[in-house]
Amino acid sequence: MQNNIFSGLFVGQNFITIKQVDSTNNFLKELVSNSKPLIEGTVIMAENQYAGRGQQQNGWHAEPGKNLTFSILLKPAFLPITDQFDLVRAVSLGVFDALMPLLGDKLKIKWPNDIYYADYKLGGMLIENMIQGGQIKNAIVGIGLNINQENFPAHLPNAISLKQILHQDYDLNGLLSDICRHIEAYYLNLKAGKISFVRESYLKRLYWLNENKTFRSKEGMFNGVIENVKDNGILLVKNNKGEELEFSLKEIEFLTNGAQ
Repeated sequence: MQNNIFSGLFVGQNFITIKQVDSTNNFLKELVSNSKPLIEGTVIMAENQYAGRGQQQNGWHAEPGKNLTFSILLKPAFLPITDQFDLVRAVSLGVFDALMPLLGDKLKIKWPNDIYYADYKLGGMLIENMIQGGQIKNAIVGIGLNINQENFPAHLPNAISLKQILHQDYDLNGLLSDICRHIEAYYLNLKAGKISFVRESYLKRLYWLNENKTFRSKEGMFNGVIENVKDNGILLVKNNKGEELEFSLKEIEFLTNGAQ
């Protein structure tokens, strides 16, 4: 496959497109385990991904040929396992920065790793780390973004695409190249030890940061303010009683105008 759409140092220099696959993450994991070592930065893109997965086995719906569904192989052995959420931050920031010139201030990162435009979901990611000998040997970074799709099933009431927002089609390869270049830049910041820069950048772009909003936890609905994200990725919310609450994945739900 021609590699000239990518302008980064290593992400995308090995670029594989496939017509149809259940999930690009599954495909890349199989490649990693069954073949000779793949180079870091390998990108797998599918025209049709029919069983895409979000966090915690959430399904991902994408019309063939209209969206970006791809996975990147990274090898962040330099990152302590306790800091693996920093990879989530770096990838989220890379996607955010690539889309920001198109979408402006309504673009946010919804904790932990969804990309939102206003109160609508534009995309998300699933990072699967393969740990060996106390190190992250491989990270499979799967990303799904709604680009040129105009209709979504009724069970996805808050999905939105770039085309729905800006009313034009976008070149998938051009966007893919931009996203990969920005992810690479944040990844190299992590590798260079600029952890605080990555953490602060992520926090500043966070959806609902410092806003009084309605949430639901296992205790029920409550109002509170997102104050921070801990180093390990735990979300800190101060409720209206002044109590600091901590949440990990799937322990808190963001309640917008009925659509979530």
